[in-house]
Amino acid sequence: MPDFQYIARELSGQQVQGVLTAGSEKEALATLSARQLFPLQVGLADSSKAQQRVVGRRVPPRYLAIFYSQLADLLKSGVPLLRSLELLSRQSTHSSLKAVIQDVRDQVADGSRLYDAMRRHPKAFSQLVISMIRAGEEGGFLEDVLKRIATFTEHQEELKGRVIGSMVYPIFLLVVGGLVISVLMVWFVPRFEPIFENMAQRGQLPWATTALLGMSNWAQRYWVIALIGGAAAVVGLQQWLQTPLGSRKLDEFRLKMIGMGRIVKSLAIARFCRVLGTLLQNGVPVLNSLRIAKDATANQVLSEAIDQAAENVSTGKSLAGPLGASGHFPEEIIEMIDVGEEANNLENVLIDISENLEKRTGREIEMAVRLLEPILLLCLAAVVLFVVIALLLPILNSSGAV
Repeated sequence: MPDFQYIARELSGQQVQGVLTAGSEKEALATLSARQLFPLQVGLADSSKAQQRVVGRRVPPRYLAIFYSQLADLLKSGVPLLRSLELLSRQSTHSSLKAVIQDVRDQVADGSRLYDAMRRHPKAFSQLVISMIRAGEEGGFLEDVLKRIATFTEHQEELKGRVIGSMVYPIFLLVVGGLVISVLMVWFVPRFEPIFENMAQRGQLPWATTALLGMSNWAQRYWVIALIGGAAAVVGLQQWLQTPLGSRKLDEFRLKMIGMGRIVKSLAIARFCRVLGTLLQNGVPVLNSLRIAKDATANQVLSEAIDQAAENVSTGKSLAGPLGASGHFPEEIIEMIDVGEEANNLENVLIDISENLEKRTGREIEMAVRLLEPILLLCLAAVVLFVVIALLLPILNSSGAV
């Protein structure tokens, strides 16, 4: 718990100051009140402020993957955990990772378990990693778990890199297209309005030109309001998505998105199968493995379905049946899991499923991105064509009348 510095006044009126340990500032104030002290100033101690800065640090996954791999190698070579953490802290070139490892080392030196020390850094270590390390510590195969976490993290980063790389050009098209359309509507189109003023008064202006001029006038008058409203909507949406209901609705939407829903679900199932297979290979009981692996989906809907399957498995049922009944897992995957259970080879089957799903999903992502590029180009071309036609129609009509 953090330390709080305080300045308070006793009942006699004498001013005192000191340091106390409490879970929060509210708890610190209650403690001072119980001591019959009137608080004048209460705040985090310097050591706790520094500690909070360490706890709030983010570490890039690629550096974490190296850390997991090196820690596994040191432990497998017989180097004690404290000594291994101290070595990795000194060798680390990333400042945030260095501070996090040092804090973890200090907590372990004070008697904490490794997973408890890591739990203090939620922005560096995910709940899935903490759960797997806890299973490794309790099962006596921490080195193997760390190695598999390193492999899993590297694999996820490679997949993420491929997806981000594939989306660079479409995002570039969206940004450039938005800028082009904005310039056309705010700067280019208004220059033609005086030319079409007489035709508009006679009612001879084509509907496309009228609509274009109306949109241009609206953009010129209300662009500030639209910008503020859009920013407010984004902030409000972000806050709502942080609530339990909003987070769940977002996960439901991700699974139901046209075109992308299947890809999102396949990646989530692939992560689940890889983690579950890894845990089973290391001898973790199936129920504990399911409760740990469900976090790998990063989707509340799938996690709830897996949690329900775990409850059914605890009553003696097979894993394939409850997962199939949830309706979120494809039939071919359920069939493979069923065969793996019957052959007593479920862990290897799950790893194979994850690898096949990731390969297939990678191809689907590449295909979707390839289709997205011409679609965006066509949309941009259609907007520009509409602007050109709307501006030329009145001129062509006037020429035809002459």
